[in-house]
Amino acid sequence: QVQLVESGGGSVQAGGSVRLSCAASGRTFSLYVVSWFRQAVGKERDFVAAITWNATMTYYLDSVEGRFTISRDIAKNTVTLQMNSLTPGDTAVYYCAAADRWYGLGAPARLYRYWGKGTLVTVSS
Repeated sequence: QVQLVESGGGSVQAGGSVRLSCAASGRTFSLYVVSWFRQAVGKERDFVAAITWNATMTYYLDSVEGRFTISRDIAKNTVTLQMNSLTPGDTAVYYCAAADRWYGLGAPARLYRYWGKGTLVTVSS
């Protein structure tokens, strides 16, 4: 099993920045990719960004590319999502998810085996 714990959410004004972290523990050697998803009120859980566990590849939702950066601290087994130039449209609960394979940019959230409990990011105008 793999455990994921998110931290770093909060409230920020439009144009501001938030840094989210996902700490992974357990059988992390089995992982291939760690992704961030987000879910706004009344909407589906959508893919935001992903990084392979060896940190060689990154993937982004088109609307966040250039504003968000995903990275991995190999020594600390953490994955970070740096979010800049935030807009109210980025308001959501952000979830860290992990899988033993890459399912592609359009893959549904249900394919990911491991999930954190989520952290709320609120962007006010």
